[in-house]
Amino acid sequence: MAGAAEQPGGAELAPSTSSRATATSGTQVVGRVAAVLQAVAAAGTAGTAEIARSTGLTRPTAHRLLTALAHEGLLDRDGTGSWALGFELTLLGAVAAQRYPAQDLATPHLRRLAEATGESAFFSARRGDEVICLERAEGSFPVRSHVLHEGLRLPLGVASAGLAILGHLPDEQLEAALAATRERRSQLGPQHDDAHVRHLVSHVREHGWSLNPGRIVEGSWGMAAAVFDASGQPRYALSLTGIESRFRPPRQHQLGTALLEQAHRLSTALRTGRAAS
Repeated sequence: MAGAAEQPGGAELAPSTSSRATATSGTQVVGRVAAVLQAVAAAGTAGTAEIARSTGLTRPTAHRLLTALAHEGLLDRDGTGSWALGFELTLLGAVAAQRYPAQDLATPHLRRLAEATGESAFFSARRGDEVICLERAEGSFPVRSHVLHEGLRLPLGVASAGLAILGHLPDEQLEAALAATRERRSQLGPQHDDAHVRHLVSHVREHGWSLNPGRIVEGSWGMAAAVFDASGQPRYALSLTGIESRFRPPRQHQLGTALLEQAHRLSTALRTGRAAS
């Protein structure tokens, strides 16, 4: 039995209370470190008090973890006392990226979307019941929406990227995702309740692309198309965001077509392992 001490003759002793407590404590620390890193990434830069609030940690505990992470080069602190991701993470990320080439493959498609539409284009990935914004490319239109940014994490069904992914899940998985995200979505307002999400998911299933009509910030609209990984699962999304006047019905078909085209090309690249020409 793993974790148990064995006596002569084959009898085993159960792990001591102290060893179990140590294991639990270690797991808790890892979870807190992960939460702190994710909170800093989502904020871009943030003070100790903000990180404490977003992670649910006490301020002394948050400061202790932040300081330890900075000592290891995983975080940096500027002259104002704000924390940001550190250089050591770029080294770790460069190694990890070799196993997950999706972002490198996505970059040219993002640029094509931004150039063709003039809007801000984004590449996002699903992780569990969240969607994480990984990269953006700015379009030429001078008025932009800054709701999304790299590192931002949102529950599935909140932004256009998560809606596009939900629209390609089987009903059983859709219902499981709605249940898992219900509490977090409710904290963002009634416009994110199950009925609204299901309505927008039905739009994805009809048109292929999603529409977020200013549900996060009034006047900031978004559209997205799901991107499928090598196994055929909707793991990523390409999206466009901008001001409402740029996303009215006469232009939605044009933007949706552009999204679906680039999403299809990127899905093909992920399946074959080769960048699309």
